[in-house]
Amino acid sequence: MSSNISRHGVALAAVLFGTGLVAAPAVRAEDTLGTPVGHVTLSARSADVGVGYTWGDGTLTYGHRTYHFKVTGGNIAAVGYSALKAEGTVYNLKNLHDFDGSYGSLAGEATLNKGLGGAVLSNSNGVRIKIDSSTQGARLAAGAQGLTFTLGN
Repeated sequence: MSSNISRHGVALAAVLFGTGLVAAPAVRAEDTLGTPVGHVTLSARSADVGVGYTWGDGTLTYGHRTYHFKVTGGNIAAVGYSALKAEGTVYNLKNLHDFDGSYGSLAGEATLNKGLGGAVLSNSNGVRIKIDSSTQGARLAAGAQGLTFTLGN
């Protein structure tokens, strides 16, 4: 009898999950990154022949103020050219000066005309930025990517 109950219980759980009446707890990236404290937008370009180079600028909104910053960086293995527009949420930024620095991520890009992407960047001060991006151009890149953000005066 207990095997019938357990079989029916498993079947009932499968039906409930399948119909959406019972949902598993959702885990979102924001939950693991902490509390959002700011917002960034950035515009950059990448030109690559083997090793890539990226340059551009952006804005950080933090503490009801907007700050401008420069973007530089590169990719270990890339070829092509692309223009990137990105928006993101900033986490774990406790002091404005902690924003400056090198951010790293493992990333890949395959853009032919237009592409979409996303990444979580982090620096040595514990600041994390979850970005969503759109690209235009013709570029293929893979591997470790590093970007340096430098606040303007």
